[in-house]
Amino acid sequence: MSAALRAAEAAFHERRRRRQASALLGGAVLLACFLAAARLAEFHPDTLLAGLPRIGEYFLRIAPELRWDSLLSASEMEGSLAFWFYRLDRWSLLLLETAQMAALATLLGAAAALPLSFASARNLGAPLARFLARRFLEAGRTVPEIVFALILIWAFGVGALPGILAIALHTAGALGRLFADAIENVPMRPWEGVRAAGGTWAEACRYAVLPAAAPDLLSHAILRFEVNIRSASVIGFVGAGGIGEELYQVISFNHYEEVSAIVLLIILAVIACDLLSERLRRRVIGA
Repeated sequence: MSAALRAAEAAFHERRRRRQASALLGGAVLLACFLAAARLAEFHPDTLLAGLPRIGEYFLRIAPELRWDSLLSASEMEGSLAFWFYRLDRWSLLLLETAQMAALATLLGAAAALPLSFASARNLGAPLARFLARRFLEAGRTVPEIVFALILIWAFGVGALPGILAIALHTAGALGRLFADAIENVPMRPWEGVRAAGGTWAEACRYAVLPAAAPDLLSHAILRFEVNIRSASVIGFVGAGGIGEELYQVISFNHYEEVSAIVLLIILAVIACDLLSERLRRRVIGA
């Protein structure tokens, strides 16, 4: 018995040494890849350290000069909140336009992603359909929204429409992959039951898979809506409408306090959407 215990202990230590050696080798390879990537990308620590103070200087420039004695005064009084947000009416309308762009793009992208996700799921789609659907979704999420926006602006002109379509294309690719992952995790017994009862492939997807995957699908779509608010703000830099155009202009003309005011409004809008979307999700799933 003691010999068997010694043999088992020796085998255990040998496996542990192998795991440690494998972990060290993997860490060394990862470190080498990191150093090579940093060298190719010209990521130099001295350049980073030299630029950090300039980042702080820029944040100091965009910080508003608020004063306690005039904090709640009218917009004509410097140092007040009203003076800082003196164009709040216009910015609010532009922010509403940005949110509408994000909402419509999310709906269009999710509507396109849902059928493609069923086709690309490994437990549902046929091999050829799965291959074609996955390649389409990969193309959609690989190309950045701003590239789609530049192409669509050339086709449709400056405005919100190319921005909406650009975000919708990227959203379809991103949500299609997430939806497919959620569908692949659904238990297949209900699917097999519907198919055994004579249901078609589409009926099995509708009545067996979709109800089980709905909470995850909704969570992914809501999260994507928050991401699309950010995307709608960014693509405004190329003339695709929304608050992004205004932000690009104030950055270009070095209107520092206006930059911080607009960025703060975007952050507050994302926070509000996060709170509302969480309540919506809880109501839908009955939590």
